[in-house]
Amino acid sequence: MTNSSALTALQSLNSTNKALETTQSRISTGYRVATASDNAAYWSIATTMRSDNKANSVVQDSLGLGAGKVDTAYTAMNKAIEVVDKIKEKVLLAKTAGTEDRAKIQAEIETYQAQLTDNIGGANYAGSNLLRTDSTGTATGISVISSYNRDADGVVTTGTIDVTFETTRLIDSGAVSGSTDPDDDVAATGVLDKAGGASDKSILNLSVSNLTGVTGFDADDETTISAAFDNMLTDIEAALSSMATGAAELGAAKARIDMQSSFVSSLSDSIDKGVGQLVDADMNKESTRLQALQVQQQLGIQALSIANGNSQQILSLFR
Repeated sequence: MTNSSALTALQSLNSTNKALETTQSRISTGYRVATASDNAAYWSIATTMRSDNKANSVVQDSLGLGAGKVDTAYTAMNKAIEVVDKIKEKVLLAKTAGTEDRAKIQAEIETYQAQLTDNIGGANYAGSNLLRTDSTGTATGISVISSYNRDADGVVTTGTIDVTFETTRLIDSGAVSGSTDPDDDVAATGVLDKAGGASDKSILNLSVSNLTGVTGFDADDETTISAAFDNMLTDIEAALSSMATGAAELGAAKARIDMQSSFVSSLSDSIDKGVGQLVDADMNKESTRLQALQVQQQLGIQALSIANGNSQQILSLFR
């Protein structure tokens, strides 16, 4: 009525089959801890860290977008500085030139002024132009998400890399610019279209063939004309100084974004590696275990067959 040897063989076979099922699951999924039932603590830690890494992926994307905006503005700023340098050279040349030559020089200057406007207007990336902004608007700069931080209590904070418009603004889109009347530009705060200063002329409105409105100008006095040109050059130098400051801020932000992007990338890799050490299966070990369990399964089936065969011998007594 009770075949003890068969029961023992069956228990052994069931144990082998269960171990074989676990090993096959690890090989097929690649995970030693695939569900919470495998190891609740490790599964919980891995799930949390995977969630943090998804946030780091968003941070990486944000840094990439911010890098594009800053790189575009930095390139345009450097080109603008080169053009203003050329304008400075032409103004210096015009100081001692005759009336006819000044008209020719003015034509060149106007070409450079148009080039400045085109360069700055084209410095757009994803709808942002850091060189042409509105001083009357609510936005004071751009913020690039640089980090996602979660403390032991689950409180989340985010880090940002900020670039202010005040230092990078070359043209103020919220004020009148491009006018021949310097008074129209008084409200503007852009470096290139800002009025006031020594000559009361903006870079975009500067004219060496018409000095009307320039501080110190007297058409009948060469001394005051010379002073007017010096005032123009003073304003150009002030603009170049402000542009250099803006380029420096953009360059610093660019370097900061590059470093942070590299750090976040390395951090994500480290988290992935740490999660893998907790939950990944050792495929070498599992494949070896699979071979052993398959042999054990075959032997278990054979042992169960033998145990069941022993009971069959009783029938020989009834022959």
